[in-house]
Amino acid sequence: MGLVTTSQLEEVRAEAESAGQGVVDLMLVKKWVSPADVTQARAVQFGAEVVDLAGMRFEKSVLDAIPRHVAKRYRVVPLSVTDSGIVVALTDPSDLDTIDSLQHLLKKDDFQYRVASDEQVDAVLNKYYGTADETVDKMLQDITSGTVNMDEFQQQQAMGSDADMEVDSDAPLVKLVNTIISEAFKYRASDIHIEPLEQRLRVRYRVDGVLQEVNNPPKRLQGAIISRIKIQSGMSIAEKRIPQDGRIQLMISNKQVDFRVNCLPTVHGESMVLRILDKSGIKLGLAQLGFLTDDQQTFERLVGMADGILLVTGPTGSGKTTTLYSCLNYINRPDKKIITVEDPVEYQLAGINQVQVSEAAGLSFAVALRAMLRQAPNVVMLGEIRDLETATIAINASLTGHLVFSTLHTNDAPSAVQRLIDIGIKPFLVATACRGLIAQRLVRKICKGCAAPHMPTEVQLKAIEVDPEKVTGANFSKGMGCADCNKKGYRGRFGIFEIFVVDDSAKKLVFDKASAVEIRAHALKAGMRSLREDGARKVVAGLTTAEEVISATTSDH
Repeated sequence: MGLVTTSQLEEVRAEAESAGQGVVDLMLVKKWVSPADVTQARAVQFGAEVVDLAGMRFEKSVLDAIPRHVAKRYRVVPLSVTDSGIVVALTDPSDLDTIDSLQHLLKKDDFQYRVASDEQVDAVLNKYYGTADETVDKMLQDITSGTVNMDEFQQQQAMGSDADMEVDSDAPLVKLVNTIISEAFKYRASDIHIEPLEQRLRVRYRVDGVLQEVNNPPKRLQGAIISRIKIQSGMSIAEKRIPQDGRIQLMISNKQVDFRVNCLPTVHGESMVLRILDKSGIKLGLAQLGFLTDDQQTFERLVGMADGILLVTGPTGSGKTTTLYSCLNYINRPDKKIITVEDPVEYQLAGINQVQVSEAAGLSFAVALRAMLRQAPNVVMLGEIRDLETATIAINASLTGHLVFSTLHTNDAPSAVQRLIDIGIKPFLVATACRGLIAQRLVRKICKGCAAPHMPTEVQLKAIEVDPEKVTGANFSKGMGCADCNKKGYRGRFGIFEIFVVDDSAKKLVFDKASAVEIRAHALKAGMRSLREDGARKVVAGLTTAEEVISATTSDH
């Protein structure tokens, strides 16, 4: 269409690849093209006609030709209807799956489409089909004030496994479940907990590691809500005696979000937890993880080594997997072959071979690890070292020219050495293979929108071993609470780290079977900062508060 030059195209392609963005998206940001130009280009590419929806009037008889939940799901607007044919406006003529699904659902012999801009289609959908910006509060009011036939709703759900097609998404209960999920995503929650208690049904979101209770649906809706989520995630609604696992994939705010779902039978009904797997969260640079400049340089040196094993340790929920994924993103280049073995594969990374463990099929960590080493990888990531067999293969791989990343459940970095020896690995192998050991915890980040100077108490300063008189340029802060952080004073989390680089002296200690206490004392003497010391630096820098660091760490004294 002559809107951009060849040199502009080459420039934006290189920039888009390095930034992980779409070429067209970047052109829009740079204002080289307008949204109208993009709509026109989409239509030209597929020989379709562009339609201007602004100012058009839509008859109810035409709008009724496409059910509301279908129009919303596929972002499509009916333009004209006859007995045998229909003309619709959609945004992306290259999305053949959507076009095929619409042809199948609408059952019209003559199906034609026109192309309209994203903004115009969304405006028409919101005007005529209702806005999607509903809250749990409003949904609960609608359900409480109206009459919802629960038996009929559950019969509808039982009709088939494809819940979105079998159940009208305008049904009050479906809207309630969808709103609970989308509102959790809006609040940046990592988990949704739906817990049946004796007298009530409790819903809680975990935001920045802290559980927050939200408005709870009536107890009488418990069965229907649980059934709805079970069908969405591919579980059996007939089985209520054993735990089940499933997955849901939803479009929220034009973003594809995965949910890992677990259902556990309890005394008062089935408890459900939905873990939100937002893929954008793993495209973190090492700086965004929380490393200060000196630690980041040390970490980059460890990650850039040709071989050896690098272990990240910490309790469940301390961000170990995110750190490992960020490492893989950092070293993911066309000249490196990277394979991961995980249980489960939570995030899919471009350019990386990821293997899902399946004990039922006989594909254990050890079996997968053996097979992948025959694929000649440069870098191996192992979700977790659990037993002697897995540990042995991982250590041997690190000694035969592979760089191995993995996690262990220990409280501090030097204890990882003792844990490997306890599993059954010979001390001389541990000493030779280990390049670096990293312990980490997550602390909440002070909200930038409401941060204000705040001096910690004398007790808190003593606990984190900070003397305010000896610290220059201290920026002690605290969040006062604002709309951005939902009045909590914190927004987001980052890591505090303990980085133990295994030097020759440390290797000798390991080889001589020194205790974890001796190895830790050596590491601290050699310059390793403890978790609390790293946290204290970030308190002084005004990134987090003393309370957060004290609650996440223990003192070395």
